[in-house]
Amino acid sequence: MASRGQGSIALRLALAFVVVAVLAVVIVAGLAVVFSERDISALLQQRRNDLTRTLSLDAVSTYNTGHPGWRDVDLKPALALAASSGTAVAVLDQDGQVVASNLADPERASGVVRRPLTLNGQRIGTLLVKFSGRGLVTSADNLRASLARAVIGAAGLAALLALLVALLVSRRITRPVTRLIESARAMSSGNRQARVGPVPGAPAELRDLAVTFDQMADSLGAQEQLRRNLVADVAHELRTPVAVLQANTEALLDGIVPHTPEQTAALHEEVLRLGRMVDDLQTLAAAEAAALQLSLKPCDLAVIAAAAADDWEASFAAAGVRFEPRLEPTPVRADPGRLHQVIANLLSNALKFTPPGGRVQLTLTRVGGQACLQVSDTGPGIEPGDQPHVFERFWRGNQAGQTAGSGIGLAVAAELARAQQGTIELSSEIGRGTQFTLILPLAPETAA
Repeated sequence: MASRGQGSIALRLALAFVVVAVLAVVIVAGLAVVFSERDISALLQQRRNDLTRTLSLDAVSTYNTGHPGWRDVDLKPALALAASSGTAVAVLDQDGQVVASNLADPERASGVVRRPLTLNGQRIGTLLVKFSGRGLVTSADNLRASLARAVIGAAGLAALLALLVALLVSRRITRPVTRLIESARAMSSGNRQARVGPVPGAPAELRDLAVTFDQMADSLGAQEQLRRNLVADVAHELRTPVAVLQANTEALLDGIVPHTPEQTAALHEEVLRLGRMVDDLQTLAAAEAAALQLSLKPCDLAVIAAAAADDWEASFAAAGVRFEPRLEPTPVRADPGRLHQVIANLLSNALKFTPPGGRVQLTLTRVGGQACLQVSDTGPGIEPGDQPHVFERFWRGNQAGQTAGSGIGLAVAAELARAQQGTIELSSEIGRGTQFTLILPLAPETAA
């Protein structure tokens, strides 16, 4: 199937090259024939005029040799010259009598050129010239035939060269195309490792296409791996609360443990944990699908950040982490509820990775026409190789192995920020902590 497609492309390219080359030669040859025919006709007419003039001069000079008159003239040389060029000639005296001729029936001959013969201003006779299809005409016809053979030969040579070039070019083009087709079919058959690889000698566009295809394949492979990790991570995250719920409810049903408010509160906490995970997954999916419903309106980011800080202040205190919010009024146009969720996720992440005795700072400032909210911690930091993956769903770095969490909080925060024309930037240094910066455009009236 692939070879048939390649042959079709190669054949079409070859035919296209041949047709273009032959058409070019035919057009050039046609123009050459038109112009050369005009030149040949002009040359033929010039040669005829020259021959007629020469014959006239010979006849007059012979008439003027010795005793003037036609009685003793010798026109055999002139007749021989005319005969050698395939021309019939007759010389008549001033009375119309034939003096010399190799022209049959001069008086009734048709298609002849009549040229008066004069000497010292007096007419002494008439020269009749009839050009036949031999001599000059034959030479002109031979020239035309040679030109036609040259044109046909040039067209054949051009077609041959075009065919050779087309075969080379088509192979150069179809080789990477064939590799692309084979790689695509291999991927569709389940081989996720299929790649086109380098295609030296291919046109730049096809090289770019091969590179783009391989990048797409790498992205699909990463997405496939992410999907597998997602399934594994979701199963892992759900296993613990489900196991706790199952064990505690079975213990209650079997009467192993008494039904106490503390027991109910523990079960409720596990249910809330499951609910938060489901909500995060739903929010992330909606944000990535551009289906998130936002209620954008003018609001003060400092008020939203202060509310989120109040929610988490007790958690920081319980963990022995010093929490320092520094906020200045910063009007933005955004969804207050979604911004609160973004800030809460950033604070939750900072609390998770800051050891007791550490510090977390929440700072809000204006920089140019933007609002910059920074959450800085004094945790262990993030490895440079892990930083590009921080905002991927369910991704957890080496430092996250000792902490609880689903690994989707930062992914949700990044998508919610992007949905409100904002971004989240990361800056981290091993041993010195991490800083996340939420950047949003200021409200239009403020920015102006």
